[in-house]
Amino acid sequence: MELGWRVIMAHTSYPRWHRVHLTREMTEIRKTKVSGLAKIYWAAGSVLALMLASSSSGAGIPTDELQATVSAQQIVSTMLANEDVAAQHRDHYEYISKERSDRTGGHLWTEKVVETNAGKVRMLLQEDGQPLSAERIAQERGRLAGVVADPAAFQRKEQALKDDEAHARTMLTLLPKAFVFGDVRQQGDEMLIDFRPNLGYEPQSLEERVLHGMSGSMMIDAKAMRLHHIEGRMPEDVSIGFGLLATIRAGSSFATSRDPTSNSTTPEWKTTLIDSAIDGKAIVFKAIARNEHAEHSDFVRVANDMSVAQAVAIAEQ
Repeated sequence: MELGWRVIMAHTSYPRWHRVHLTREMTEIRKTKVSGLAKIYWAAGSVLALMLASSSSGAGIPTDELQATVSAQQIVSTMLANEDVAAQHRDHYEYISKERSDRTGGHLWTEKVVETNAGKVRMLLQEDGQPLSAERIAQERGRLAGVVADPAAFQRKEQALKDDEAHARTMLTLLPKAFVFGDVRQQGDEMLIDFRPNLGYEPQSLEERVLHGMSGSMMIDAKAMRLHHIEGRMPEDVSIGFGLLATIRAGSSFATSRDPTSNSTTPEWKTTLIDSAIDGKAIVFKAIARNEHAEHSDFVRVANDMSVAQAVAIAEQ
């Protein structure tokens, strides 16, 4: 990537201020490693609501929209407060995941997932709707035996995924002025709120620029005041470094749904749908892609202090 950057800078005919801008964005890309943009974009689906709840001065928002924005802001702020409280008392579950993604090589994987403090233990049950062969089952059990033998390595691998989400959450909470809310619309027990970029907001980083290009909507459960669904889409290409460094294609999208569990006195809201389709290219024609469709069901409560070995035993049942 460094060589490609030098070639671009050596042959560009842009004015000096353009080259300075490109240099600044290249510095950001070195930090972000461009491919991380896809991770940030994907993670945004599950944490975007955290950003939308901070107070806004209304900068860049037309006067006739300000009242609707404030009303929506109050609703989202209440939802965020509830989400924050719930996050402090999050329980662990086992569940069934059906996923088709880059991780699964485009196949439909049915997995049993068990949550632990160290990460999520997964046991593959089916591929493309078909039971695994005896050989494939043996491979899965061998992989899980490796997890039990070296839980520290498993935790390090899982921590990388947690760090991606934590980074996205931290970044999103810094963007309270990035979106404009539409009117709150009641749909049965749900409140629907549209959002779109606030043109008066100037993104401060590459990730912010990608997120700021989204428009979409969110649904909040009116009784529980919890986030039920959020989705966003890139209506236009988002170019970084005037398109020389990276471009996220128009039509890239995400959607995330969360539903309350039905097998506990105090239902916990769990992610039941993840749907992302991200397309783009980075410097010197490297592809940016994150395609995933996952559905989670059959949640069953497990002990919060469960060890990795105990989780593996449950996954293999």
